[in-house]
Amino acid sequence: MSVFTAAADQSVCTPLPVLGKDVTVPLVTGGEVTYAALDYAASTPALQRVWDDVAAYAPYYGSVHRGAGYLSQLSTDLFESSRVTVAEFLGCRAGDQVIFTRSTTDSLNLLAAALPADCQVFVFETEHHASLLPWRDARVTYLNAPRTPAQAVATLERALADRDPHGPALVCVTGASNVTGELWPVKELAAAAHAHGARIVLDAAQLAPHHPVDIAELDVDWVAFSGHKLYAPFGSGVLAGRSDWLRDAEPYLAGGGASRKVARRADGAVDVEWHTTAARHEAGSPNVIGVYSIASACRALTEAGFEGLVAREQQLVSAVRAGLAEVPEVRVLSLFGDDAPRVGVISFVVEGWNSSHFAAALSAEYGIGVRDGLFCAHPLVRTLLGSDPQEVGECGAPEAEPGERSLNAIRVSFGAGTPDEHIERFVRAVKELVSQGAQWKYRTEEGRCVPDRGTAQV
Repeated sequence: MSVFTAAADQSVCTPLPVLGKDVTVPLVTGGEVTYAALDYAASTPALQRVWDDVAAYAPYYGSVHRGAGYLSQLSTDLFESSRVTVAEFLGCRAGDQVIFTRSTTDSLNLLAAALPADCQVFVFETEHHASLLPWRDARVTYLNAPRTPAQAVATLERALADRDPHGPALVCVTGASNVTGELWPVKELAAAAHAHGARIVLDAAQLAPHHPVDIAELDVDWVAFSGHKLYAPFGSGVLAGRSDWLRDAEPYLAGGGASRKVARRADGAVDVEWHTTAARHEAGSPNVIGVYSIASACRALTEAGFEGLVAREQQLVSAVRAGLAEVPEVRVLSLFGDDAPRVGVISFVVEGWNSSHFAAALSAEYGIGVRDGLFCAHPLVRTLLGSDPQEVGECGAPEAEPGERSLNAIRVSFGAGTPDEHIERFVRAVKELVSQGAQWKYRTEEGRCVPDRGTAQV
């Protein structure tokens, strides 16, 4: 019987077709099972629609902005029309720029390189490393982890009230935590930033695949996200928002495409006139396949309807949380509490289990792919676990042998392509592992917990 009680609700859509939905994987205990991909927060599977669109375009692939031939012109049109599609998807304002990058990390590093002189940056310690670390050349104020959305706003307001009101300032905040899945009060934080003369950039890597993101409605200055978390592979990302800081900054990369005119002077030096459009920060041959895949995903999600996608995902969230709540040994990690709205990202620990051991058993014995570790959000996970930074290894590395106390966590994440069965299998597997133990022996190999192929079942 399905875990979903509202399947007949017309506002709830069915899973979107994704690549890999029929892939089978071997179990260490024997046989094969359809793979349950529950690591969406790291990388989503590609939408079938995206793959089909890219496959249809691939024979017509050509250089972008570089050639007079038909394929070059077609590829250029495709590239620039994709920019329009992304702008519409994000609700960009007149005058906003859409810059194509490699990822969220790349987007935020680009913005960091474009900050005005003496800019002060405010960032919560709860951020993913992509938005926590790029600001090395700025004056950075790291804000303590809030325990409620209201406390997040109040913490930011106090910090901004103490800054120099005449200098430039930027606030960086996530839309949805990659650890807890909790939604942050982005609109309220944007209002606080603007009230104190600061700007704000939204890390939407975990928000955009699950909820509509509207720059104008949220009143944020920039949005960054990655294609590989939006059902679009091929390594592209987006930075979209106000153009002035980007237009005034030195090009992120110097090279062809970013320059309008280059000339040698009589003294032998080179004069360069740089573009003032998005091309200023898109030097080199662009990743037209990656960009087109993002545009295709934007169209697919828009046409599917976020209302139905959100409704079904909340059923998934409720099913997972209800199932985990039935296991006393499981502790779900949260900043804002059980009632906080969240997307399909849930992290937890299991009493008596090393998290890497538990994740390895889910994979080897049930064909379920989750993630274990610190999720490139070390300060946040350490805060939630109450662990000492000296005790914990790098992201994903098991810090103890199977069965010893865990100093990292397990993360299950899902979205528009997740079928009911994957959630049901995951909940059942957690209950069985906790009540019956693993069926196989495991060992640590090259920093990972893996089945011991040389031993019999236990």
